[in-house]
Amino acid sequence: MKKIVFSQHALEQMPDRGATREEVEITIRDGERTAAKTGRVAFRKNFVFLQYWKEHYYEAKQIMSVVVDKDDRIIVITVYVFYFGGKR
Repeated sequence: MKKIVFSQHALEQMPDRGATREEVEITIRDGERTAAKTGRVAFRKNFVFLQYWKEHYYEAKQIMSVVVDKDDRIIVITVYVFYFGGKR
């Protein structure tokens, strides 16, 4: 497995969006790979959540990591988090 490197932007956005480094690495390693804009690659993976996030309860969250896949490393450009299910 290639080394995973995080951009400063990704590191700054992850806490506010609810993603951890571990979740992003699991997403890249085990998630669904798909093409993204400008030659980048996106990885998606759903996680069981069963928690509150920003005052709402959610059953699942999906991490989407947008990366640049280099020969020797994967550079995480940004990370998105989508929350699903549960009650308000």
